Amino acid sequence: MNTHPLGQRTRRHFFRDCGVGVGKIALASLMAERGLTSAASAAPTTPFAPKPTHYAPKAKRVIYLSMIGAPSQLELFDNKPKLRELDGKPIPPSVIAGQRYAFIQPDAAVLGPRFKFQRHGQSGQELSEVLPNLGKVADEIAVVRSLHTDQFNHSPAQLFFNTGSPIPGRPAMGSWLSYGIGSEANDLPSFVVLKGGGSLSGGAAMWSSGFLPSSHQGVPFRSQGDPILHVSNPAGFDNRAQRDSLDLIGDLNRENLAAVGDPEILSRINAYEMAYRMQARAPELMDFKQESQATLDMYGAKPGSGSFATNCLLARRLIERGVRFVQVYEPGWDHHSKVENGVRNKARAIDQASAALLNDLKQRGLLEDTLIVWGGEFGRTPMVEASAALGRSLGRDHHPQAFTMWFAGGGVKPGISLGATDDLGFHVIDDAVHVHDVQATILHLLGLDHERLTFTHQGRPYRLTDIHGHLVEKLLA
Repeated sequence: MNTHPLGQRTRRHFFRDCGVGVGKIALASLMAERGLTSAASAAPTTPFAPKPTHYAPKAKRVIYLSMIGAPSQLELFDNKPKLRELDGKPIPPSVIAGQRYAFIQPDAAVLGPRFKFQRHGQSGQELSEVLPNLGKVADEIAVVRSLHTDQFNHSPAQLFFNTGSPIPGRPAMGSWLSYGIGSEANDLPSFVVLKGGGSLSGGAAMWSSGFLPSSHQGVPFRSQGDPILHVSNPAGFDNRAQRDSLDLIGDLNRENLAAVGDPEILSRINAYEMAYRMQARAPELMDFKQESQATLDMYGAKPGSGSFATNCLLARRLIERGVRFVQVYEPGWDHHSKVENGVRNKARAIDQASAALLNDLKQRGLLEDTLIVWGGEFGRTPMVEASAALGRSLGRDHHPQAFTMWFAGGGVKPGISLGATDDLGFHVIDDAVHVHDVQATILHLLGLDHERLTFTHQGRPYRLTDIHGHLVEKLLA
């Protein structure tokens, strides 16, 4: 028996294992005759290369300010004088028929709004007294008071907003955008996640790429030190050694890709290369010394603090460098008890920075093509939550039937108020907007038709909005 490796090679092995093959040779010959080889060789290899949109986009990028825990719209945006009149009285049975809640009985007493409201700007936007800075930019924002969702618990509701499904495993909105239109950043991920202190019920599934190629997964950044752990070389390992290591690993991965054709291997190759490029970019990104003291003061940002203000400033720096989708998570809005103190404290944490982000983007000419989204996963009940057993008083339970979000920038009509709820803030009565409608509208503003942005998985075409969703025409400029 001939055991020498060369003795076991046949012409068939040569044509297969050399990575060419007779079919590929023939195809290359035909393409060369028709002048197609140059176009093929110029095709981008990175999954983040900018891609054509379905139609002209109004926005190029998104900053999504995600208020985890569900802010009380009744303390912030949706003023209800009738609730003040009925404070402490039972809510009418006709209003609550057939409803269910996480922690209270449907017939709990009414809890009136805890803050005063006033109108702002030429638009007359009515906002809570705990949002004075947002009031100064009221003419830049579109407030939608008629949101509703299918989910009434935190984890499924957060997943539903981010992925279109209450069950983990679907791609996040940022992943769909990365997949659909790519990125303008060559040395940063297309989808970046910034997290404030506190827990996120939906967890990492909220920025998962699901069944999309893993290159499109959201990458959590830290707001202090290295943005990603271990992005810096260890002591004694210089850039030359790093480059040589990556070249060797890349060669091995490409051999494996040619042999098995698994697209995840290409994702792995791209991830290694992205990490290498980020090693050069990350120190510059995190160097807040480039920002003036006036800018830091405008946001209320303290570099290294990990605060919402710092994350908003970092979000601006990321989109300036071509990142497509930045999601800033700010937990701590779940006020089942003492809603007045809770909302006051959280509003103090986000009000200045939210307004500063709009002003900063506008001053830099970025607001017109940057979409800003602000909101939580559902609303809070007009009824009070109080439980001696749980140590709760003067709080509000989960309320999926009606809540508020605001939008600004990139193609959004500024200064408008859209939608309305009934006198008790319980049900939407005008211009109802579902979660899938928000998703469809965000995609539209970035030039994508939500019905055409699909990915076939296990024989079925999927999309962010599943089989639902309508464009919110009245929100568009």
